Amino acid sequence: MSSLRFKSIDNLNTAAEGKVSGSAKITAIFNENVFTLKTARAFLSDEAYKSMLSSVRGGKKIDRAVANQISAGLRQWAEAKGVTHFTHWFQPLTGTAAEKHDSFFTLKGDGTPIEEFDGAALIQQEPDASSFPSGGLRATFEARGYTAWDPSSPIFVMEIGAGKTLCIPTIFVSYTGESLDYKAPLLKALGALDKAAVEVCHYFDKNVTRVSATLGWEQEYFVIDEGFFNIRPDLVMSGRTVFGHSPAKGQQLEDHYFGSIPERIYAFMRDFEEESYKLGIPLRTRHNEVAPSQFECAPIFEEVSVGVDHNLLMMDIMDRVARRHKLRVLLHEKPFAGINGNGKHNNWSMSTDTGVNLLAPGKTPKTNLMFLTFFVNTIKAVHDYADVLRASIASAGNDFRLGANEAPPAIISVFIGQYLTKVLGDIKERVGDKFDEQDEAILKLDLHKSIPELLLDNTDRNRTSPFAFTGNKFEFRAVGSSANCANAMTVLNTILAETLKEFKSEVDSLIDKGEKKEIAIMHVIREYIVSSEKVLFEGDGYSDEWHHEAERRGLPNVRTTPLALDAMVTDKAKKLFEENGVYSHSELEARHEIELEKYIKKVQIEARIMGEMATSHILPPAIKYQNTLIQNIVGLKEIGLPESSYSNQKQILGKISDHIGKISELVEKLIEARKISNAITDTRTKAIAYNSQVKEPYFDEIRYHADKLELLVDDSEWVLPKYREMLFLR
Repeated sequence: MSSLRFKSIDNLNTAAEGKVSGSAKITAIFNENVFTLKTARAFLSDEAYKSMLSSVRGGKKIDRAVANQISAGLRQWAEAKGVTHFTHWFQPLTGTAAEKHDSFFTLKGDGTPIEEFDGAALIQQEPDASSFPSGGLRATFEARGYTAWDPSSPIFVMEIGAGKTLCIPTIFVSYTGESLDYKAPLLKALGALDKAAVEVCHYFDKNVTRVSATLGWEQEYFVIDEGFFNIRPDLVMSGRTVFGHSPAKGQQLEDHYFGSIPERIYAFMRDFEEESYKLGIPLRTRHNEVAPSQFECAPIFEEVSVGVDHNLLMMDIMDRVARRHKLRVLLHEKPFAGINGNGKHNNWSMSTDTGVNLLAPGKTPKTNLMFLTFFVNTIKAVHDYADVLRASIASAGNDFRLGANEAPPAIISVFIGQYLTKVLGDIKERVGDKFDEQDEAILKLDLHKSIPELLLDNTDRNRTSPFAFTGNKFEFRAVGSSANCANAMTVLNTILAETLKEFKSEVDSLIDKGEKKEIAIMHVIREYIVSSEKVLFEGDGYSDEWHHEAERRGLPNVRTTPLALDAMVTDKAKKLFEENGVYSHSELEARHEIELEKYIKKVQIEARIMGEMATSHILPPAIKYQNTLIQNIVGLKEIGLPESSYSNQKQILGKISDHIGKISELVEKLIEARKISNAITDTRTKAIAYNSQVKEPYFDEIRYHADKLELLVDDSEWVLPKYREMLFLR
């Protein structure tokens, strides 16, 4: 087995680069494989085009009669590109995209073969719903589920090798109407925010008819050689290394961040970027991240629903393209211990159809007041629903990352910078309970002077904050790298919709009592600042002091997924999601069940692979080297050398024997603990048991002894690729 490790190292010298054309301008290939509105204009009748346009921009339903015209134009466009099949591309609660391909080919009644794609096939399909996670909403004998076209996200052609498939983004619902995916609730949350935000915008601008949430994700990932990946069972099975000693050099020199991109990785990046551009994914940034072999890419901001689709699509593209280059992409939140893990920072804001970013101060007192309104409401929403927001990013992988020395802690707090902290403090301290005309004038003028239009240079960045204001947007940094952005975005947009509704109700109540509009708005803003200020934190989120301070403030600090997920099914959460039309009680209970099951299965897989590798990959070379040392000691004894000549060997032998014994003992206990946990029937109790009785007592302890053996055993006998090889050899 060790020969495979050294063969993989040797093969690095002959690793082939995948083909990258790189000849075309980005603008020449961007959206090449997307059915854009411009493309639709060329392939659709006026009636069909106008129907599709009103659906994409206004959210109106497409008439089924017109759908036949749209599907005919789609097929014409797709077949011109060599497409033979179509699929409804959807996002079940597995965390990855799903697709079932059907061909355009069919037979007429007389046996004549034809190519056909009708409106019914475009609008709705019926995949099996029983084999996807449903949290009890569907049973095996209740298999019916429906995918329904989502016109808000563009249709595209996916190229895989020589094959081309027309992909239609859809939502996925059960036969009885419950959502079984990430996309349907997201669209509902965006609709709720749109409605609530437009009503608040009308205090400032009656011309606003639509508010769109925007998303710019930053995707972190590791890239390692495929040869190393293939002989690491833990990477293959769980996406992370359950064993592996930190190398002498990790990231402590800080020389990898923004460094020169290695040539082989650069070729891979150019390749996946080209495929992304063809699919309309507006990638803008690529660079080395902090840890060795870690990288990041980021696009230009898009509307949330499209941004979510593009991120999920790009993760799939990255994986496929990496394989072409004999590389593997690791999206796990913590694939390597001792160095930075992977996050997916969700940069989020809101914009109106009049062209205003609601989280960017404007040029006038009026627009500054509009900025303050949405800015403070966002802080209030995060304060009031911090537990639900924490639940939205909970996962087995993220538990390894949150609170470590490169990621925000599990405590949800908001960073706004000293500049805006002072602005909010001035509002809080200088405005009394009763406003008068002079207060109104002072507030208008002072706010205009205090808040410049551009805050990008006035707001520092805080990499330790899970939710930070960065100039004209908030950055939700705690989202895990492998997660579907939709989950966090659904919660964030819903909690703000609810907060804005409450804000409008309170402002209107003051106006009804005779208060002037601006005075009423400032009065409620002040109340919100006072009631939510404990969630604001400007310091080091990694420090122990912050944990003590957060506890003193009463902020929740839920470190593990099974307990964090409880927030999904509280009465507060059920009321929040039901009143905003995002989740019914049964849908929320189902998602809670699904996330718990997902956690159990992931920890279970890691426990199994850890036990298997300890027995078959760690102990055999250790025992072999143990025998070598014994033979050496016996031989030196037999030729009459003094004990001092083999005392070091005896010392090493004792250490190895101790670690072997500990591993054997702990693995047996791990297996027994897993069996006991498996016997538990209640899902929540089982998830807690897998964390407290399986993971916490044994994972780190077994790893400690295995990693010590890696340092002691003859390198030529060690079978697993080491961190220094996976992270530094390309």
